[in-house]
Amino acid sequence: MTTTNPPRTLYVALELGCDKWVLASATQATEKPRFRTVPARDLTKFQEEIAKAKARFGLAADAPVCTCYEAGRDGFWLHRALTKLGITNVVVDASSIEVNRRQKHVKSDPVDAAKLVNMLCRYHAGERKVWSVVNAPTVADEEGRQWHRGMKDVQRQKTECSNRIKGLLASLGLTAAVDAKFRATLTGLRDWADQPVPAGMQRRLLQEYAVWEALHRQERDAANEQERQLREGQDRRLELVRRLMGLRSVGARTAWILVMELFAWRGIKNGKELGALVGLTPMPYDSGKSKREQGISKAGNKHVRSLMVELAWLWLRWQPGSALSQWYERRFGPGNKRARKVGIVALARKLLIALWRFVDQGELPEGAEEKDWRLNVSSTARRHAKQAAAVAV
Repeated sequence: MTTTNPPRTLYVALELGCDKWVLASATQATEKPRFRTVPARDLTKFQEEIAKAKARFGLAADAPVCTCYEAGRDGFWLHRALTKLGITNVVVDASSIEVNRRQKHVKSDPVDAAKLVNMLCRYHAGERKVWSVVNAPTVADEEGRQWHRGMKDVQRQKTECSNRIKGLLASLGLTAAVDAKFRATLTGLRDWADQPVPAGMQRRLLQEYAVWEALHRQERDAANEQERQLREGQDRRLELVRRLMGLRSVGARTAWILVMELFAWRGIKNGKELGALVGLTPMPYDSGKSKREQGISKAGNKHVRSLMVELAWLWLRWQPGSALSQWYERRFGPGNKRARKVGIVALARKLLIALWRFVDQGELPEGAEEKDWRLNVSSTARRHAKQAAAVAV
Protein backbone atom coordinates (compact mmCIF):
# COMPACT_ATOMS: atom_id res chain seq x y z
CA MET A 1 0.00 0.00 0.00
CA THR A 2 1.47 3.33 -1.03
CA THR A 3 0.77 6.65 0.63
CA THR A 4 1.02 10.01 -1.06
CA ASN A 5 2.10 13.06 0.92
CA PRO A 6 -0.06 16.16 0.49
CA PRO A 7 1.52 18.82 -1.75
CA ARG A 8 3.59 21.42 0.03
CA THR A 9 1.95 24.78 0.46
CA LEU A 10 3.33 28.25 -0.09
CA TYR A 11 2.40 30.68 2.69
CA VAL A 12 2.51 34.40 1.89
CA ALA A 13 1.86 37.32 4.23
CA LEU A 14 1.09 40.73 2.76
CA GLU A 15 1.98 43.95 4.55
CA LEU A 16 -0.14 46.49 2.69
CA GLY A 17 1.02 50.06 2.19
CA CYS A 18 -0.24 52.99 0.17
CA ASP A 19 2.51 52.76 -2.48
CA LYS A 20 3.94 49.27 -2.07
CA TRP A 21 3.21 45.84 -0.65
CA VAL A 22 5.79 43.76 1.22
CA LEU A 23 5.43 39.99 0.64
CA ALA A 24 6.94 37.47 3.07
CA SER A 25 6.91 33.86 1.75
CA ALA A 26 7.71 30.58 3.48
CA THR A 27 6.67 26.92 3.46
CA GLN A 28 6.84 26.34 7.22
CA ALA A 29 7.00 28.34 10.45
CA THR A 30 10.66 27.54 11.16
CA GLU A 31 11.84 28.66 7.73
CA LYS A 32 13.50 32.01 7.00
CA PRO A 33 10.99 34.07 4.97
CA ARG A 34 11.65 35.35 1.46
CA PHE A 35 10.93 39.09 1.24
CA ARG A 36 9.89 40.91 -1.93
CA THR A 37 8.22 44.24 -2.68
CA VAL A 38 5.57 44.84 -5.35
CA PRO A 39 3.66 48.00 -6.33
CA ALA A 40 0.44 48.41 -4.38
CA ARG A 41 -2.66 46.97 -6.06
CA ASP A 42 -0.65 45.40 -8.90
CA LEU A 43 -2.03 41.85 -8.98
CA THR A 44 -0.01 40.94 -12.07
CA LYS A 45 3.27 41.63 -10.27
CA PHE A 46 1.91 39.82 -7.24
CA GLN A 47 1.23 36.66 -9.27
CA GLU A 48 4.71 36.87 -10.81
CA GLU A 49 6.26 36.95 -7.32
CA ILE A 50 4.14 33.99 -6.27
CA ALA A 51 5.51 31.99 -9.22
CA LYS A 52 9.09 33.02 -8.36
CA ALA A 53 8.55 32.07 -4.70
CA LYS A 54 7.34 28.61 -5.71
CA ALA A 55 10.47 28.14 -7.80
CA ARG A 56 12.67 29.41 -4.97
CA PHE A 57 11.23 26.88 -2.48
CA GLY A 58 11.13 24.02 -4.98
CA LEU A 59 7.35 23.81 -5.17
CA ALA A 60 5.26 22.67 -8.09
CA ALA A 61 3.74 25.36 -10.28
CA ASP A 62 0.27 24.27 -9.17
CA ALA A 63 1.13 24.07 -5.46
CA PRO A 64 -1.58 25.56 -3.19
CA VAL A 65 -1.08 29.10 -1.88
CA CYS A 66 -2.34 30.51 1.43
CA THR A 67 -2.18 34.23 2.12
CA CYS A 68 -3.14 36.68 4.84
CA TYR A 69 -3.20 40.41 5.51
CA GLU A 70 -4.38 42.69 8.29
CA ALA A 71 -7.83 44.26 8.11
CA GLY A 72 -7.52 47.99 7.51
CA ARG A 73 -7.78 50.75 4.94
CA ASP A 74 -7.74 48.44 1.91
CA GLY A 75 -10.92 46.71 3.01
CA PHE A 76 -11.98 43.41 1.48
CA TRP A 77 -11.54 43.87 -2.27
CA LEU A 78 -8.17 42.15 -2.11
CA HIS A 79 -9.67 39.18 -0.27
CA ARG A 80 -12.21 38.73 -3.07
CA ALA A 81 -9.52 39.10 -5.75
CA LEU A 82 -7.23 36.53 -4.11
CA THR A 83 -10.10 34.10 -3.63
CA LYS A 84 -11.00 34.42 -7.31
CA LEU A 85 -7.38 33.54 -8.19
CA GLY A 86 -7.79 30.27 -6.28
CA ILE A 87 -5.77 31.40 -3.26
CA THR A 88 -6.89 30.61 0.29
CA ASN A 89 -6.84 33.96 2.06
CA VAL A 90 -7.67 35.10 5.59
CA VAL A 91 -8.16 38.67 6.79
CA VAL A 92 -6.70 39.09 10.26
CA ASP A 93 -7.85 41.34 13.10
CA ALA A 94 -4.73 43.43 13.77
CA SER A 95 -5.49 43.79 17.48
CA SER A 96 -5.38 40.00 17.94
CA ILE A 97 -1.78 39.58 16.74
CA GLU A 98 0.49 38.50 19.60
CA VAL A 99 3.43 40.68 20.69
CA ASN A 100 6.35 40.11 23.08
CA ARG A 101 5.55 42.15 26.19
CA ARG A 102 9.10 41.82 27.57
CA GLN A 103 10.60 43.88 24.75
CA LYS A 104 9.94 47.11 22.94
CA HIS A 105 7.83 46.35 19.90
CA VAL A 106 9.83 46.78 16.68
CA LYS A 107 7.55 48.19 13.98
CA SER A 108 8.58 47.88 10.32
CA ASP A 109 7.03 46.28 7.25
CA PRO A 110 9.50 43.34 6.96
CA VAL A 111 9.24 42.56 10.69
CA ASP A 112 5.44 42.66 10.58
CA ALA A 113 5.31 40.54 7.42
CA ALA A 114 7.69 37.95 8.92
CA LYS A 115 5.52 37.73 12.02
CA LEU A 116 2.39 37.33 9.92
CA VAL A 117 3.77 34.54 7.74
CA ASN A 118 4.98 32.66 10.84
CA MET A 119 1.51 32.89 12.37
CA LEU A 120 -0.08 31.95 9.05
CA CYS A 121 1.91 28.69 8.99
CA ARG A 122 0.87 27.96 12.58
CA TYR A 123 -2.76 28.78 11.80
CA HIS A 124 -2.97 26.32 8.91
CA ALA A 125 -1.07 23.74 10.98
CA GLY A 126 -4.04 23.64 13.35
CA GLU A 127 -3.30 26.42 15.87
CA ARG A 128 -6.61 28.18 15.31
CA LYS A 129 -6.38 30.48 18.34
CA VAL A 130 -3.18 32.11 17.11
CA TRP A 131 -5.26 35.13 15.97
CA SER A 132 -8.80 36.25 15.15
CA VAL A 133 -10.02 35.99 11.57
CA VAL A 134 -12.34 38.68 10.23
CA ASN A 135 -15.56 37.52 8.59
CA ALA A 136 -15.33 39.19 5.17
CA PRO A 137 -18.65 40.61 3.89
CA THR A 138 -19.91 40.25 0.35
CA VAL A 139 -20.17 43.26 -1.94
CA ALA A 140 -23.92 43.45 -1.26
CA ASP A 141 -23.36 43.34 2.50
CA GLU A 142 -20.81 46.15 2.28
CA GLU A 143 -23.24 48.18 0.16
CA GLY A 144 -25.88 47.75 2.88
CA ARG A 145 -23.61 49.45 5.39
CA GLN A 146 -22.96 52.57 3.30
CA TRP A 147 -26.31 54.28 3.86
CA HIS A 148 -26.23 54.64 7.63
CA ARG A 149 -22.48 55.28 7.79
CA GLY A 150 -22.79 58.02 5.17
CA MET A 151 -25.81 59.45 6.99
CA LYS A 152 -23.83 59.57 10.24
CA ASP A 153 -21.05 61.53 8.50
CA VAL A 154 -23.59 63.97 7.03
CA GLN A 155 -25.19 64.51 10.43
CA ARG A 156 -21.79 65.09 12.02
CA GLN A 157 -20.84 67.65 9.37
CA LYS A 158 -24.21 69.33 9.74
CA THR A 159 -23.72 69.64 13.50
CA GLU A 160 -20.22 71.07 13.00
CA CYS A 161 -21.60 73.63 10.55
CA SER A 162 -24.38 74.60 12.95
CA ASN A 163 -21.88 75.01 15.78
CA ARG A 164 -19.67 77.27 13.62
CA ILE A 165 -22.65 79.50 12.87
CA LYS A 166 -23.57 79.71 16.56
CA GLY A 167 -19.96 80.46 17.45
CA LEU A 168 -19.80 83.34 14.97
CA LEU A 169 -23.02 84.77 16.36
CA ALA A 170 -21.72 84.41 19.92
CA SER A 171 -18.73 86.59 19.01
CA LEU A 172 -21.27 89.41 18.48
CA GLY A 173 -23.24 88.61 21.63
CA LEU A 174 -26.08 87.07 19.61
CA THR A 175 -27.82 83.73 19.49
CA ALA A 176 -30.22 82.15 17.00
CA ALA A 177 -31.54 78.74 16.05
CA VAL A 178 -30.03 77.25 12.88
CA ASP A 179 -33.08 76.00 11.02
CA ALA A 180 -35.06 76.56 7.83
CA LYS A 181 -35.90 80.16 8.88
CA PHE A 182 -32.35 81.25 9.64
CA ARG A 183 -32.06 83.69 6.70
CA ALA A 184 -35.03 85.70 7.92
CA THR A 185 -33.83 85.46 11.51
CA LEU A 186 -30.39 86.77 10.55
CA THR A 187 -31.87 89.85 8.91
CA GLY A 188 -33.71 90.79 12.11
CA LEU A 189 -30.84 90.24 14.56
CA ARG A 190 -29.55 93.28 16.47
CA ASP A 191 -26.49 93.46 18.70
CA TRP A 192 -26.03 95.23 22.07
CA ALA A 193 -25.85 98.62 20.31
CA ASP A 194 -29.06 97.88 18.35
CA GLN A 195 -27.02 97.50 15.14
CA PRO A 196 -27.58 94.77 12.52
CA VAL A 197 -25.02 92.07 11.88
CA PRO A 198 -22.13 93.62 9.86
CA ALA A 199 -22.13 92.88 6.13
CA GLY A 200 -18.90 90.87 6.17
CA MET A 201 -20.13 88.70 9.02
CA GLN A 202 -23.51 88.24 7.32
CA ARG A 203 -21.77 87.07 4.16
CA ARG A 204 -19.73 84.54 6.11
CA LEU A 205 -22.76 83.31 8.05
CA LEU A 206 -24.75 82.84 4.84
CA GLN A 207 -21.86 80.89 3.31
CA GLU A 208 -21.89 78.53 6.28
CA TYR A 209 -25.68 78.34 6.16
CA ALA A 210 -25.58 77.37 2.46
CA VAL A 211 -23.41 74.40 3.46
CA TRP A 212 -25.90 73.57 6.23
CA GLU A 213 -28.78 73.65 3.75
CA ALA A 214 -26.96 71.32 1.33
CA LEU A 215 -26.24 68.85 4.12
CA HIS A 216 -29.84 69.10 5.33
CA ARG A 217 -31.11 68.24 1.83
CA GLN A 218 -28.75 65.26 1.62
CA GLU A 219 -29.97 64.03 5.00
CA ARG A 220 -33.63 64.43 4.02
CA ASP A 221 -33.19 62.78 0.62
CA ALA A 222 -31.34 59.83 2.14
CA ALA A 223 -34.06 59.40 4.77
CA ASN A 224 -36.77 59.48 2.08
CA GLU A 225 -34.91 56.84 0.07
CA GLN A 226 -34.64 54.63 3.14
CA GLU A 227 -38.37 54.96 3.79
CA ARG A 228 -39.12 54.06 0.16
CA GLN A 229 -36.98 50.93 0.42
CA LEU A 230 -38.68 49.91 3.65
CA ARG A 231 -42.12 50.28 2.07
CA GLU A 232 -41.39 48.68 -1.30
CA GLY A 233 -38.14 46.68 -1.05
CA GLN A 234 -38.18 42.88 -1.32
CA ASP A 235 -34.63 42.19 -0.12
CA ARG A 236 -34.22 39.62 2.69
CA ARG A 237 -32.33 42.16 4.78
CA LEU A 238 -35.24 44.60 4.57
CA GLU A 239 -37.54 41.87 5.88
CA LEU A 240 -35.29 41.55 8.92
CA VAL A 241 -35.37 45.34 9.41
CA ARG A 242 -39.18 45.30 9.33
CA ARG A 243 -39.26 42.44 11.82
CA LEU A 244 -37.15 44.41 14.29
CA MET A 245 -39.24 47.54 13.73
CA GLY A 246 -42.21 45.48 14.90
CA LEU A 247 -40.94 45.79 18.49
CA ARG A 248 -41.86 48.84 20.53
CA SER A 249 -38.89 51.20 21.13
CA VAL A 250 -37.06 49.99 17.99
CA GLY A 251 -37.18 52.56 15.20
CA ALA A 252 -36.15 52.43 11.55
CA ARG A 253 -32.61 53.76 12.10
CA THR A 254 -31.88 51.34 14.94
CA ALA A 255 -33.27 48.31 13.12
CA TRP A 256 -31.42 49.24 9.91
CA ILE A 257 -28.03 49.52 11.62
CA LEU A 258 -28.43 46.32 13.62
CA VAL A 259 -29.37 44.31 10.54
CA MET A 260 -26.84 45.78 8.13
CA GLU A 261 -23.94 45.73 10.59
CA LEU A 262 -24.62 42.43 12.33
CA PHE A 263 -27.65 40.25 11.84
CA ALA A 264 -27.80 40.01 8.03
CA TRP A 265 -24.40 38.46 7.31
CA ARG A 266 -22.16 37.92 10.34
CA GLY A 267 -23.10 34.27 10.90
CA ILE A 268 -23.18 34.71 14.69
CA LYS A 269 -22.83 31.45 16.62
CA ASN A 270 -23.73 32.48 20.18
CA GLY A 271 -24.35 35.42 22.49
CA LYS A 272 -20.76 35.55 23.71
CA GLU A 273 -19.48 36.05 20.17
CA LEU A 274 -22.12 38.71 19.55
CA GLY A 275 -21.11 40.68 22.64
CA ALA A 276 -17.46 40.54 21.59
CA LEU A 277 -18.32 41.80 18.09
CA VAL A 278 -19.82 44.94 19.60
CA GLY A 279 -17.26 45.42 22.39
CA LEU A 280 -19.78 45.00 25.22
CA THR A 281 -18.00 42.08 26.90
CA PRO A 282 -16.60 42.64 30.43
CA MET A 283 -12.85 42.74 31.02
CA PRO A 284 -12.11 41.23 34.46
CA TYR A 285 -8.62 41.58 35.96
CA ASP A 286 -7.45 38.60 38.01
CA SER A 287 -3.84 38.49 39.21
CA GLY A 288 -3.34 36.43 42.33
CA LYS A 289 -5.10 38.24 45.17
CA SER A 290 -6.15 41.22 43.06
CA LYS A 291 -9.50 40.91 41.30
CA ARG A 292 -11.49 43.74 39.76
CA GLU A 293 -13.62 44.65 36.78
CA GLN A 294 -12.07 46.91 34.15
CA GLY A 295 -15.28 47.77 32.31
CA ILE A 296 -16.17 46.67 28.81
CA SER A 297 -13.61 45.96 26.08
CA LYS A 298 -14.83 48.60 23.55
CA ALA A 299 -12.98 46.56 20.91
CA GLY A 300 -15.92 45.89 18.62
CA ASN A 301 -18.23 47.70 16.24
CA LYS A 302 -18.52 51.27 17.52
CA HIS A 303 -21.57 52.00 15.34
CA VAL A 304 -23.61 49.37 17.18
CA ARG A 305 -22.14 49.78 20.68
CA SER A 306 -23.27 53.38 21.19
CA LEU A 307 -26.58 52.63 19.51
CA MET A 308 -27.34 49.74 21.89
CA VAL A 309 -26.75 51.90 24.98
CA GLU A 310 -29.25 54.43 23.60
CA LEU A 311 -31.70 51.65 22.78
CA ALA A 312 -31.38 50.21 26.30
CA TRP A 313 -32.65 53.46 27.80
CA LEU A 314 -35.53 53.52 25.29
CA TRP A 315 -36.32 49.89 26.09
CA LEU A 316 -36.79 50.78 29.76
CA ARG A 317 -39.21 53.54 28.78
CA TRP A 318 -41.28 51.78 26.13
CA GLN A 319 -41.05 48.15 27.32
CA PRO A 320 -41.43 48.45 31.13
CA GLY A 321 -43.27 45.13 31.36
CA SER A 322 -40.57 43.09 29.64
CA ALA A 323 -38.41 40.63 31.59
CA LEU A 324 -35.27 42.60 30.71
CA SER A 325 -36.66 45.88 32.08
CA GLN A 326 -37.82 44.19 35.26
CA TRP A 327 -34.40 42.57 35.70
CA TYR A 328 -32.75 45.97 35.39
CA GLU A 329 -35.08 47.58 37.92
CA ARG A 330 -34.50 44.78 40.44
CA ARG A 331 -30.74 44.76 40.00
CA PHE A 332 -29.88 48.45 39.43
CA GLY A 333 -33.07 50.44 40.10
CA PRO A 334 -32.40 51.01 43.85
CA GLY A 335 -28.78 52.04 43.17
CA ASN A 336 -27.26 55.46 42.62
CA LYS A 337 -26.68 57.21 39.30
CA ARG A 338 -23.34 55.49 38.65
CA ALA A 339 -24.82 52.05 39.34
CA ARG A 340 -27.64 52.70 36.86
CA LYS A 341 -25.14 53.75 34.18
CA VAL A 342 -23.13 50.57 34.75
CA GLY A 343 -26.34 48.57 34.64
CA ILE A 344 -27.49 50.08 31.36
CA VAL A 345 -24.42 48.64 29.63
CA ALA A 346 -25.27 45.19 31.00
CA LEU A 347 -28.83 45.66 29.80
CA ALA A 348 -27.57 46.73 26.36
CA ARG A 349 -25.62 43.46 26.05
CA LYS A 350 -28.58 41.32 27.14
CA LEU A 351 -30.92 43.26 24.86
CA LEU A 352 -28.62 42.82 21.85
CA ILE A 353 -28.60 39.05 22.36
CA ALA A 354 -32.40 39.02 22.76
CA LEU A 355 -32.87 40.99 19.52
CA TRP A 356 -30.51 38.61 17.68
CA ARG A 357 -32.52 35.61 18.85
CA PHE A 358 -35.72 37.40 17.79
CA VAL A 359 -34.38 38.02 14.27
CA ASP A 360 -32.55 34.71 13.86
CA GLN A 361 -34.89 32.29 15.62
CA GLY A 362 -38.17 34.20 15.91
CA GLU A 363 -37.96 34.11 19.72
CA LEU A 364 -39.85 37.15 21.04
CA PRO A 365 -38.14 38.74 24.10
CA GLU A 366 -40.10 37.72 27.18
CA GLY A 367 -42.83 40.23 28.00
CA ALA A 368 -42.02 42.49 25.03
CA GLU A 369 -44.80 44.30 23.17
CA GLU A 370 -45.08 44.42 19.39
CA LYS A 371 -46.44 47.06 17.01
CA ASP A 372 -47.04 47.59 13.29
CA TRP A 373 -43.71 48.53 11.68
CA ARG A 374 -45.52 50.74 9.16
CA LEU A 375 -46.27 53.27 11.91
CA ASN A 376 -42.58 54.17 12.11
CA VAL A 377 -42.29 54.72 8.38
CA SER A 378 -45.43 56.82 8.01
CA SER A 379 -44.64 59.10 10.98
CA THR A 380 -41.08 59.67 9.73
CA ALA A 381 -42.35 60.44 6.23
CA ARG A 382 -44.73 63.08 7.58
CA ARG A 383 -41.93 64.69 9.59
CA HIS A 384 -39.61 64.91 6.56
CA ALA A 385 -42.40 66.28 4.37
CA LYS A 386 -42.99 69.03 6.93
CA GLN A 387 -39.26 69.85 7.04
CA ALA A 388 -39.07 69.97 3.24
CA ALA A 389 -42.00 72.40 3.11
CA ALA A 390 -40.35 74.65 5.71
CA VAL A 391 -37.06 74.77 3.74
CA ALA A 392 -38.95 75.53 0.51
CA VAL A 393 -40.63 78.54 2.15
